[in-house]
Amino acid sequence: MSWRVRILPALYSMVLTLAILGPLLGPGYLLLRDAVSTPRSYLTDSALGLGDAAPRAVPQDALLAVVSTVVDGGLVVKLLLLVSLWLAGWGAAELVKTLLPQFGTGPQLIAVTVTLWNPYVAERLLQGHWSLFAGYAALPWTVRAAAEIRSEGSRRGWFALAVCVAAAGLTPTGAIVATLTAVVLVGRRNILGVLAIAAVSSAPWLLATAFSGAGAEADPTGVAAFAARSEPWLGTFDTLAGLGGIWNSQAVPGSRSGPFALVGTALLIGLVAFGVPHLLTLRKDSIVIRLLVLAFGVVLFGALAATAPGIDAGEWAAVHLPGAGLLRDTQKLVALAVPFYALAAASTCHALSAKWDVRMVTPALGLALMLALPDLIWGVGGALRPVAYPASWVRVAAELHEPGDVAVLPAGMFRIFPYSGAAPVLDPAPRMLPRDVLQTGQLVVGGEAVSGEGTRAAEVEALLLAGAPPDSLAEHGVRWVLVEKTTPGPLGSAQRTLDGLVMRYSDSELALYEVQDNFDDELTPRALLIAAHLMWVAVLAGGVLGTRRRRASSRPDLKPARRARWRRVRLTLRKLFAPKKIRGPGCGPSRRARFGSLRRGATIRPRRTVRRSRRPADR
Repeated sequence: MSWRVRILPALYSMVLTLAILGPLLGPGYLLLRDAVSTPRSYLTDSALGLGDAAPRAVPQDALLAVVSTVVDGGLVVKLLLLVSLWLAGWGAAELVKTLLPQFGTGPQLIAVTVTLWNPYVAERLLQGHWSLFAGYAALPWTVRAAAEIRSEGSRRGWFALAVCVAAAGLTPTGAIVATLTAVVLVGRRNILGVLAIAAVSSAPWLLATAFSGAGAEADPTGVAAFAARSEPWLGTFDTLAGLGGIWNSQAVPGSRSGPFALVGTALLIGLVAFGVPHLLTLRKDSIVIRLLVLAFGVVLFGALAATAPGIDAGEWAAVHLPGAGLLRDTQKLVALAVPFYALAAASTCHALSAKWDVRMVTPALGLALMLALPDLIWGVGGALRPVAYPASWVRVAAELHEPGDVAVLPAGMFRIFPYSGAAPVLDPAPRMLPRDVLQTGQLVVGGEAVSGEGTRAAEVEALLLAGAPPDSLAEHGVRWVLVEKTTPGPLGSAQRTLDGLVMRYSDSELALYEVQDNFDDELTPRALLIAAHLMWVAVLAGGVLGTRRRRASSRPDLKPARRARWRRVRLTLRKLFAPKKIRGPGCGPSRRARFGSLRRGATIRPRRTVRRSRRPADR
């Protein structure tokens, strides 16, 4: 197989990724619902997970805070999203090549298409869960590493698994799905090793939860609000089996909000189901069986969690089990089914290629998958587009040079700015400003309010809306009040409080007020959280270096044909770049060796050969 054929799945994955992201790659910043990218972020206590809210964006926020000091933060977010989607598709092709080596390039391309072109990717992009795709991308590579550990127990497999779990650990949800996949596949003897890697990789958000206490208990109302949702003409189980069903009906492509959702779901499920018997015939080992059970289990779990008994059980867990709130969005776990879907779809292509030409089957299946979700192309129908922040944010950030937390008006966590579009977006203030910004964490889903984890932000917000005196803000550690003028939202009697503050900045976009009081920085375990983040980086970097080292040490074990090919390449390069040698009568080994010391223009006399004649006595 030529190198052009081998890199075709990677190139195809990049083409699909560029077609999906499209306009987002232009100049500007991602600002859509939960996705907030900014030019510069800061390593505040909230970025380390020590705020009132649950550490759902740890260590993501700390990574952006460090990297954005060197590179523009918006560019970093786009690059991470681009690389994540590309690696997800390419990883699916590599998974097919590893577990099903008898398959050609056509089935690998179908696996790439199923992994990238599906409702799960579209809905999570529209919801703004860009960092979740780091865990999504790690899934096929995790399966590949787990299969290598289970079959060979090699150190290289462990290094690769460390990279996968640490990369997926950019968010807590990603760490959970990657760890669960590895635990299911590696076998009982290797589970402790997987849990050890997961514990070190998840240390940032585990320690943040332990020290802040946020997320230990969640609002049980959120269980029903974040339950999986059925699509038109489909049940909840069918919708989840088609990789759809996100809780927010506004974060759904237009083709999935009507009867066409039935067509798209039927195409995807039919393509996967047709290849299952062929897959089980070719590969009867436990890896494929476990992936099948895992895929069916997460779909069934999401469907049962959306029923009345499932919601009751989830509400009990949210109150009595610490950290159960992380799993209230059960549709996220459907990503665990994607590796098996990729293998089954590749098997369908392989089975059909036995009857028809693979050059016809592969484009036909790929086109069918794309037509099942036509509006995923070009930024999910143009919804993903970059925005430009006004310069007011940079000026306000420059004023916050004194310690003290920031309260924000209007009340609430979501904003609709003139430059952000029609969809509500998370307030960018916590990532724009160098001080901790208080956020209540309250969400409104389907007209019902879901309370956040912290109480201090809610108390400060209530004080502002009631027009409380400035001293009450100082008692809660609030020194700054930021008013965002161009977004709708409740202000209450906050003007009475603002009249007692000192205005530090104001323009048509923002206004910043200061509470006149003495403030000191609170002592928090920042050093310990920074050390936990460094441990996460060490696992990621160590896994990458270990994988490369093991790969380099295995080079002498290349196949004989490949060794012969490299030997011919080396000989060719040696002939091309070796110094020229001129040989002739009397010229010795080389012209330069013999005549290099002569001046230019000097004559060169060839050596004469004197033949000795035989003397008569010798005859």
